[in-house]
Amino acid sequence: MIKKLSLISLFTLLPASYYYAQTTVFAYLKDADGKPVEQANVDLKGAGNDAKADKIGYFQFKDLMPGHYQIMVTKPNFETKIFEFDVTSDEKRKDLGVITLYSALNGADQGLAIIEDSGESDGGGAQQTATVGLLQSSQDVFSRIASFDLGPYWFRPRGIDSRTGENMINGVSMAAADNGDVDFSTWGGLNEITRYPEIAANHAPSEYAFGGTTGVFYKNTKASEYRKGSQLTYSLTNRNYTNRLSYRFSSGMNKNGWAFTGMIARRWAQEGIQDGTAYDAYSGYVGIEKKFSDSHTMTLNAIGSKYARSSSSPSTQEVYDFRGVHYNSYWGWQNGDKRNERVKRGFQPMIQLQDFWKINKNSQLWTSVSYQFGKEYSSRLDWYRANNPSPTYYRNLPSYWLNYKDPSPEQAANIGITRDWWTNDDQSHTQINWDNLYNANRNVEYNALLGGRRAAYYLVDDVKDDKVWNVSTHYTYNFTDTSRFILNLSYQNYRSEQYREVNDLLGADFALNMDPFASNTTAGSVWGKFNTRESDTDVAKREGDKIGYSYIFRRQEFKINPAFKFSTGKFDVFISGLFGYTSNSREGLFQHYLYESSYGKGADQNFWNAGVKGQVTYKINGRNFLVYNGAYFSQSPFLNDIYFNTRVSGVTTPGIKNVVVDANDLSYVISTPIVKLRLTGYLVNTQNETSVQRYFAQGVKLTNLTESGDQAPVQDGAFITQVLAGANKRNMGIELGGQVKVTPNLTASGLLSLGQYTYTNNPTVYFASDAVGTFRELDGNGNIVSRSYTNMGEATLKNYRQGGTPQEAYTLGLRYSSTKNYWWVGATWNYFGHSFLDPSPVTRTDRFYTNPGTLGVPYDQVNDEELARVLTPTKLPSAFFFNVNAGKSWMIGKYYVLVSASVNNILNNRNYITGGFEQTRNVNYIDYANDYDSGNMVFAPKYWYNQGRSYFVNLQFRF
Repeated sequence: MIKKLSLISLFTLLPASYYYAQTTVFAYLKDADGKPVEQANVDLKGAGNDAKADKIGYFQFKDLMPGHYQIMVTKPNFETKIFEFDVTSDEKRKDLGVITLYSALNGADQGLAIIEDSGESDGGGAQQTATVGLLQSSQDVFSRIASFDLGPYWFRPRGIDSRTGENMINGVSMAAADNGDVDFSTWGGLNEITRYPEIAANHAPSEYAFGGTTGVFYKNTKASEYRKGSQLTYSLTNRNYTNRLSYRFSSGMNKNGWAFTGMIARRWAQEGIQDGTAYDAYSGYVGIEKKFSDSHTMTLNAIGSKYARSSSSPSTQEVYDFRGVHYNSYWGWQNGDKRNERVKRGFQPMIQLQDFWKINKNSQLWTSVSYQFGKEYSSRLDWYRANNPSPTYYRNLPSYWLNYKDPSPEQAANIGITRDWWTNDDQSHTQINWDNLYNANRNVEYNALLGGRRAAYYLVDDVKDDKVWNVSTHYTYNFTDTSRFILNLSYQNYRSEQYREVNDLLGADFALNMDPFASNTTAGSVWGKFNTRESDTDVAKREGDKIGYSYIFRRQEFKINPAFKFSTGKFDVFISGLFGYTSNSREGLFQHYLYESSYGKGADQNFWNAGVKGQVTYKINGRNFLVYNGAYFSQSPFLNDIYFNTRVSGVTTPGIKNVVVDANDLSYVISTPIVKLRLTGYLVNTQNETSVQRYFAQGVKLTNLTESGDQAPVQDGAFITQVLAGANKRNMGIELGGQVKVTPNLTASGLLSLGQYTYTNNPTVYFASDAVGTFRELDGNGNIVSRSYTNMGEATLKNYRQGGTPQEAYTLGLRYSSTKNYWWVGATWNYFGHSFLDPSPVTRTDRFYTNPGTLGVPYDQVNDEELARVLTPTKLPSAFFFNVNAGKSWMIGKYYVLVSASVNNILNNRNYITGGFEQTRNVNYIDYANDYDSGNMVFAPKYWYNQGRSYFVNLQFRF
């Protein structure tokens, strides 16, 4: 009797919450057309349970306890979907509604021709406010088409510099503090790990960072979020590399709360599509996740890529006319092999620890700590008091000799000699002649004092040795189902030692750490030394020694980014703020003979940032929306912009300021199962931009004051550092992207982008010359002042078009997909126009057309019409391309096989110029006009061309 009563008591006295917890959670899976998705796997993460969707896409989980849950939905040919939800003690049944799975059956999703995907977000989150951030989704039709179809042709949406964006992995910004660039080589080849980031397009606000004007790309590499099992992929292409092989394994979350994901990949090519380019890269990723409870997990991630890749050169049209668009001047034959002088190699891995804590049902905190380290090497040829070894050096081309009006017999002969070289492709002259470089070094006189033969030619590496710490937190608090507070905090500590070192002496014994252009470079003299702190014999540098320059960059950056999202009536609102601070410094390790500020640590350069972004979405109805995005913020200059001539000087750019951005756009969006459309008008104003260039200039006609105050000419021909400071720009235009389901299987898509990207002021140009060092000039009061630069005056750039991307683009495409038999075929037509080269600033200054011999009076021939003639903006030809792609997948038992292929530029159009620059060699009107009018312009613009037809074939096997 007592036992019976005990059993009765046991069942009746069990916590009421146990009965309460018998909650059934269910949902329906549908595709983008609203059709049921059957046989999809639904994994309840951390619980060891899974389910399969039935014929109407329905699935359910029974008897769930109160708590926070996450499910992962996977099915071949569909993008993986991650979805989070809470179960409370008062719920008997919980309806998650309809979960939409988007097709992965398109060429871009298989990595066919693009650098970056914009796949469907892996994140779930609160579905009640799904229309907030509508344009952040990968389903933004304009962004998807622009990325997949126009990206391979160097199209930049809205013409905005990518340095204004934010690319993040596990809460950490990947932009380099010295130049703002993102080095995708750090994780190159790990497509299956880094694809499908969450995206805030353009200047729209993001939950993860304030960002800039080219979007926020955020990716978490949580080990448990990858599809359980293995994936083996092989790709064949004819681009920078020819082969790619990768393997990924993911364990899923086991019963003990552990998940592991690992990936290895290799990409390689003995020679890429460009002549003389090799490629070899090994990449790896390891992710370990530990689930301590339903509300607390931690991940450890390590990611890195060891790479070596050769570069290709820009060339003038004269060279391309002789040798075609695959020509590359950076390589030459050595012992029967092609050797390239420009090779970039490096290994800069990241180790990241991330903690995910769900504090309660309304709030959560993510914290990341990251450390990146390693070196990157960029090689190039250098020479000391010897001829330029480049085959495209202007004296090695027929155009130079054709410009002599009354050539001597020797000069006339050189016309035929050089033309024969290029016409017949005499590779002892049209490519680097490595044998000649070794022979030149053997013929240098033996130096007893320095113990060997000085190198006339040698190979150097420009080295970046980086150490970067990052700490960040991402906190969210849900006040209600329709309102959320977000707070992002971040700190970065950046230290980069940058220097040049001797790579290969090419048979010589040492290279001199001295300036070959200095007037006196004999050993025993301080004058001419790149480091005057060295002894007379220490100027002899062996392989592995530092040479030329050496300094340390330091930067600390703090950012506070509060944000608030809420819905009210038909409006969804997202407001994001920014408060930031950066402290920057340079410490010189060499004392340059010309620049007093080159050695030691200079004063800190500090900048404060602030800004606000806002997005307002008006829901006309469930399928039509109006969306406004606005932003006004400042951005600290990067280290290379702050320091004028960073390799040899600690001088800062005069009047350096924060970049200020004012950006606005308004969009009309349609999102239905049949039609998807976005029409946007945008206006982006940017102020105070700084750009730095370094090149050899001839005919600069610089002068300097002697100590007695007399004008003295400066060496005609020297390496110049040019700074364009305080540039204002305006980027405005319209974007239209659309997609229509013509039939259930046939989809038509199209894109239109019309922009006008111009300069809106006349910025100032400054010069530093390695032939001068210190300029003595008169200030406004007539006093002599000494500076490490000279003010060249304003560059008349107002209303000039910006360069770097087409300002007009169109796309039309068709794609047929068989959802029953899992195959597809598609084709697109793309057109590009109104593309320009950026104007050379110094040729648009008064110094260009004034005669220094007449105290600044313009040359006799100069007037407004003449200047407009010779300085006409360089407009590039328009072009169109056809692309095709196709693929097929199979389920063989429980194994999945995918074969996909794409061909870009199927008509092999090789007349499209993807970029280039105006040469700034002759920077005075007389020399420039003579060259311009010669009919054989020696210093014509240099271009990069599209490389013609390309293909990508992909084979994927999942098991």
